[in-house]
Amino acid sequence: MQNQSRIVIENIAPQLNEGTVYIKRVVDEIVNVTADVLVDGHDVLQANLLFKHESEKKWSEHRMDATSNDQYVANFITTKQGFYSYKIEGWVDYALNWQHGIERKIDDYQHVNSELLEGAELLFALLDDVNADDKEYLLRLIFIFKNTETYAEAIKEAISKRLTVILKNNPKKTLTQTSPEYKVYVDRLKARFSTWYEFFPRSASEHEGKHGTFNDCHRLLPRVAQMGFDTLYFPPIHPIGEVNRKGKNNTTVAQDGDVGSTWGIGSKYGGHKDIHPELGSLEDFKHLVAKAKELGIEVAMDYALQAAPDHPWVTEHPDWFKWRPDGTVQYAENPPKKYQDILPIYWESKDYKNLWQECLDTLFYWIDCGINVFRVDNPHTKPYYFWGWIITEVKKKHPDVLFLAEAFTRPKIMHQLAKQGYTQSYTYFTWRDSKHELIEYMNELTQTDQKEYMRPNFWPNTPDINPYHLQGAPESKYLQRYALAATLCSNIGIYGPVFEQMIDVPIAGKEEYHMSEKFQLCHYDWFKENKVTTLITKINHIRKENESYQQTNNIKFLETGNDQLIAFYKWNQDKTNETLTVISLDAYNAQTGSVQLPLNDLGVPYGHKVEVVDLVTRNTYNWYNERNYVQLHATLPFHIFKINK
Repeated sequence: MQNQSRIVIENIAPQLNEGTVYIKRVVDEIVNVTADVLVDGHDVLQANLLFKHESEKKWSEHRMDATSNDQYVANFITTKQGFYSYKIEGWVDYALNWQHGIERKIDDYQHVNSELLEGAELLFALLDDVNADDKEYLLRLIFIFKNTETYAEAIKEAISKRLTVILKNNPKKTLTQTSPEYKVYVDRLKARFSTWYEFFPRSASEHEGKHGTFNDCHRLLPRVAQMGFDTLYFPPIHPIGEVNRKGKNNTTVAQDGDVGSTWGIGSKYGGHKDIHPELGSLEDFKHLVAKAKELGIEVAMDYALQAAPDHPWVTEHPDWFKWRPDGTVQYAENPPKKYQDILPIYWESKDYKNLWQECLDTLFYWIDCGINVFRVDNPHTKPYYFWGWIITEVKKKHPDVLFLAEAFTRPKIMHQLAKQGYTQSYTYFTWRDSKHELIEYMNELTQTDQKEYMRPNFWPNTPDINPYHLQGAPESKYLQRYALAATLCSNIGIYGPVFEQMIDVPIAGKEEYHMSEKFQLCHYDWFKENKVTTLITKINHIRKENESYQQTNNIKFLETGNDQLIAFYKWNQDKTNETLTVISLDAYNAQTGSVQLPLNDLGVPYGHKVEVVDLVTRNTYNWYNERNYVQLHATLPFHIFKINK
């Protein structure tokens, strides 16, 4: 196809999959855009970054600045939720080209009468575009450019800064080249910064052996809020299947009184739009959601698209399941794990449109009940394009709704779910334990294009995962793991009170909890306090008070001279909040090291004082050197410093 434009625009960043996938931001975040913009020859070219919100008709534009090697940069701020579009345009700027050329000739003492006449024509074309003061100025220039008697004044004004500004601000774009459009989806702040606490409502009773209710949960809400959690995640609250119900410790035969797995959804009491009768009524649930909101807590629901054998869907919509020749449905498996109490959905069903619509209607039902956050169980076992569709449909009506993908699976599958629209994702942090592993993983998340679309959520434990490094671990290990999660990543969560009470008995040889709460009622001293609860509370409040911990990507790892000490510098968008974290990875012994301050990043000359305040102990240190001694003990294995300059 013929194209007379002389401009080439390529290597635009950020973009994903050649623009077929949108990048992500939250409100008031910056999108930094770069592009290579080329023109043949030596003419002066200009480039604009164009952007607009989906609600706007007119494009805003920011002039791009040239850096080096034909790269241009500019940025814009996402001030509203929803989609923004952005693109690049480039053109040869003949007015600036003229000014650049005449300046070179004047510097070479050449006579430029002809060039001044050309300039007069260029300025005449701008008269209708400028304000009154600039118009008067340009008319004066046109006069002196044409008058040989004002030559000395003319050559001075031809290369004046005022004229340069007028030419830049009022370009005449000829043969403009425009790139394809790219999109960014903008969420509310909670997409980037959230602190999750998970517990089973059925274990909330004050009395051991008694099934908890939503009303029992009310007394626990102030504790969750006081500890600094803003998201309370409940495993499925729906009726639990009675056919093939699991017993304690995942046994395949339930005994009388066994409550079953909450993920075995559906029974004679209903399905995904119903509530397990022993938890209470729908009104009880709505009341709990409202009370949590008053305390600054959002309740997150589990969205698990699977069915117990006695789920109403099985008889009402048999086409949504794949039947074998013997008239049964193969239960779900993830070898070596078997889920005899769960039937997988048949996503290739010919009735898939009704299936998809019911899944969407289920989300809308709970959104209408006050839920805006969903943790999605095993999304990687459902079609990717289904998620792209359903998340898009929800966001059209309810942009505040957020989705957390529980997908401990292969990296590219986790990435694909994020690209399909998931707001946050569980991660491999649960298993990353050494300094090398942690730095390598953080660099992958924050220094590659993953930073544009995959928002990690760091969980030290879950009901499914009792990691080996927590089994039999001392208190300091729990402190270390929470400090790592909370300072490395802006979205974090724990499964409690198992985590903070250090309940760690495993099934021998497995990363699973013995007597797992997934299959039974548990009874806790919910108001038990220890060093772990105290420091979790302290760290959570530090996160709320320091914006550098409310984002993940602005991070730089620092030398410590010790593989058992990990240190990193973090900053917020405008660098008004800067922090330095040092964490010992040794749960038993004291560790010392020498932390190298990032003086260039801090803008501090060598030898000048840097004040660091430990936000946990409130101790203040004055550092004058690039390298600074630190010592950490297992009793308090971290420093969380705020940097004052």
